[in-house]
Amino acid sequence: MTALLRGALFICCLGPVSATAALPETLAQALKNAGIAPANVALWVAPANGGAPSLQHNVDEAFNPASVMKLVTSSAAIELLGPGYTWRTEALLRGPLQGGVLQGDLVLRGGGDPALTWDRFGSFLRDLRARGLREIRGNVLLDRSLFAPIVQDNFDDQPQRAYNAAPDALLVNFKAISVRLTPAAARQPIAAVSLVPLAPFNIDNQLVASSGGCGDWRGQIQSELLSQGEGFVLRLAGSMPASCGERVLNLAAHDGPRLAASVFRALWAELGGRLDGTVREGTTPPDATPFANWQSPTLVEVLRDINKYSNNVMARHLLLTLGRSDTQAQGLTPQMGVQRIRDWLANRQTALPGLVLENGSGLSRHERISAAGLGNLLQSMWQSPRMPDLVATLPIAGEDGTARRRFSGQPSAGRAYLKTGSLNDVMSTAGYVQDARGQWQVVVLMITGPRAEAGEAATLAALRVVAEAAPATSRLR
Repeated sequence: MTALLRGALFICCLGPVSATAALPETLAQALKNAGIAPANVALWVAPANGGAPSLQHNVDEAFNPASVMKLVTSSAAIELLGPGYTWRTEALLRGPLQGGVLQGDLVLRGGGDPALTWDRFGSFLRDLRARGLREIRGNVLLDRSLFAPIVQDNFDDQPQRAYNAAPDALLVNFKAISVRLTPAAARQPIAAVSLVPLAPFNIDNQLVASSGGCGDWRGQIQSELLSQGEGFVLRLAGSMPASCGERVLNLAAHDGPRLAASVFRALWAELGGRLDGTVREGTTPPDATPFANWQSPTLVEVLRDINKYSNNVMARHLLLTLGRSDTQAQGLTPQMGVQRIRDWLANRQTALPGLVLENGSGLSRHERISAAGLGNLLQSMWQSPRMPDLVATLPIAGEDGTARRRFSGQPSAGRAYLKTGSLNDVMSTAGYVQDARGQWQVVVLMITGPRAEAGEAATLAALRVVAEAAPATSRLR
């Protein structure tokens, strides 16, 4: 009998084990080969429909889970807000609208919509035109007061990476721009075009195509997005291999109001609208009257983006939204959302000892959770009426999202819903896996320490212990 099958029998046939039980042989060997000490690993496996774990190792120690923390935020949101919850962005008028001309200011009040992409923002503005607004004789005021000011932190010394964008109550296009890069032959200039309408916007492009394989093409590009006048200038230098073909470079634009204003000016002009004043920050005046509003996609649709593609700023918006209440409708802080999650856990009697929540996305050096705590939560959510909605937002191993390539060709492919996470010194995986008997298991695996990035083989080995030799007819299709 192979070691792999011994691991499968281990999970099939043993009852509850201690929190410090030996790891399955195949997993232990993979960790040894990677130079990862068992003390830096937490593993928890148990039936999804309840019962004691069949595998557990270091399960009570709180680890940094990276993006796997999104499972906590998502679970709380799907139950507290409901799958049909939407965010609302409002347009209000300050002054009379006559003959298509507004004699005053247009107010755009942000409602924390995490999915207000530039094209959806454009549809909102098109609706304003359809309602008769053609010319604004005053200013456009951007009301971002729903969220308290959030200081942009320099998480990993890569501030231009789009995943580092901070929340904004009037978040336009994830506070990011996208530039299409089209290389020609080696040593020839690379064409760069913004895919986001911006006005004004200029590109100082010094990119040159190089030879060789594609590899880490982003690492060869130096980018700097700078404020200039009312808009931006993007400076590009370095090279990109011609073999990469056309690529899209996503960059964070940390000045949210400037980005929103720039997108507004570009789209409003495209729609034939006129603006006499400026676009600037402001709060909603008491005499402003409602004119129109824009509804976001539903929460369950937003959660698909958050979990399948690990969108950090959207997850952070979830945490802030959870802090909203009848008595707190502006100045929302992450701490308010954290408290609501803790109250929710207490009310449903789900204990997560060692839980540390900072922003709810996992893009944090401070967030912590134990494997047992997260496992218990996933077991509990399996019994929730919202379980189908939550599970459908998770990447399917080997098929979509962040799990498409990583688990392709593995025994778990098509038979597991998994959230993955990684930071420097952290690799984690958690979710639901169908075992060899066709039964669903909760699996939580967290690896930390300087060798964590070498833990890929160990992650695959852990999943094999559950999924090996399952009938082909049980695959998710």
